Amino acid sequence: MTTPLDPPARIPILPTLVVGLGVLAMIALGVWQLQRRTEKLQALALAEANPQRPPVAFPKLPPVDPDLLFRRSSVHCLHVVDWQVEAGRAADGSTGYRHIAQCATGAEGPGVMVALGVGQKPDQAPAWDGGQVEGWISQEPDHRPLLARIGGDAPPLRPMLIARTAPPGLKPVAPPRAADLPNNHLAYAVQWFFFAAVAVIIYIVALRRRSGGKTA
Repeated sequence: MTTPLDPPARIPILPTLVVGLGVLAMIALGVWQLQRRTEKLQALALAEANPQRPPVAFPKLPPVDPDLLFRRSSVHCLHVVDWQVEAGRAADGSTGYRHIAQCATGAEGPGVMVALGVGQKPDQAPAWDGGQVEGWISQEPDHRPLLARIGGDAPPLRPMLIARTAPPGLKPVAPPRAADLPNNHLAYAVQWFFFAAVAVIIYIVALRRRSGGKTA
């Protein structure tokens, strides 16, 4: 049993330091996500106006600058290297499977991705093997892990052209809209602050149990 003469339980220095640093890191990540949210809102406002601005050259490498996102552009696909199929929406509002061509643009280089059209079957073989394509600058589908996106460690998304017209058998892809761009930075910030609070609570409970075990 404890008595008035019992010395107070000592707080372990190293574990407390480790937990404290971890909590500070999580809080810093939350603040960083709030800053990213402000930047994202500015980028969304820019993307809303970009489709009406003059055409520009298609970007070759990621990331896509907000000033270029949804701008009109064109590419020349020498030939299709591979096809990628994703769920998508057509210009007429119907849904289906978006067929994305992985194109070669020369003997060397990164090539280019073209969202060519929307079909009703995922295994549909588009009747297209390259050529000049006009459309809007967008980004590839985002399949990056959630934790990598929250922590800011995810690689940038590659540029992709959304074709304005589609070959026979496919419907044109819906033109890009700013509303289609994710803006989850506030949710990510809340998650980091929540993780920090949980870590503090768990550590306080652990210290109390440790203190109770020593003084019983």
